[in-house]
Amino acid sequence: MKKVTIALVLVLFASGGYLRAQGVDEIINNYFENTGGIDAWKKLNGIKINAKVNQGGIEIPIEIVQLRDGRQYTKITIQGQELMQGVFDGTSLWNTNFATMKAEKADDESTANAKLDANDFPDSFFDYKSKGYKAELVGKETFDGAETFKLKLTREPRTVDGASVEDVLYFFLESESFVPIGQETEIKEGPAKGQISQTKMSDYQEVGGLYFPYSLTQGIKGGQSQPIIIDKIEVNPTVSDSDFAYPEN
Repeated sequence: MKKVTIALVLVLFASGGYLRAQGVDEIINNYFENTGGIDAWKKLNGIKINAKVNQGGIEIPIEIVQLRDGRQYTKITIQGQELMQGVFDGTSLWNTNFATMKAEKADDESTANAKLDANDFPDSFFDYKSKGYKAELVGKETFDGAETFKLKLTREPRTVDGASVEDVLYFFLESESFVPIGQETEIKEGPAKGQISQTKMSDYQEVGGLYFPYSLTQGIKGGQSQPIIIDKIEVNPTVSDSDFAYPEN
């Protein structure tokens, strides 16, 4: 009897990785099913988001477009002037310089990282295995007052200052609804390097059969944050190649 018990324990330990994998995949599947269903997500070819932020009492409109083929842009309107940020046409990345108000192409390193980010449409967890990502269930954790499943997603390494660095995201999915209400990742470059970037998500609403968060708060964990209010989300928007084209003049 003792030998049988020991054998059973060994089997349970050996299968632990399988059980954990089943757990994380079940959570991810529930997330997609509860936000419209995996088939509906597969049919999503693009989204257009109209939002606004408040800076010093000034309301700043933001328009974000993301497409399945990797193209994307963020348009910021300040005092009637449009500034383009993170514009990716599938090949090159460019931004409007805030000082000169002229378009500038990004360096090769930033462009290479943008190509990797393009893999995450419509969601980082969508077909994550085929992208070479690794998802793990860290455990349960309280996030912003709610019980959540904490998932660790390891994506392809990014390049920072010429060196390859690990790219890890942590997601917090509400334990009953399975929808993401938070995301955290370590900042790898810039003045905030080493700090934790945190995003909070809430107010999920249905658009075209899918559910999206209409309230976001982004900032540094334990520090200042910026609320982002979503006014409208459009699925499969009509766009033109010129929307992403680099202005040569």
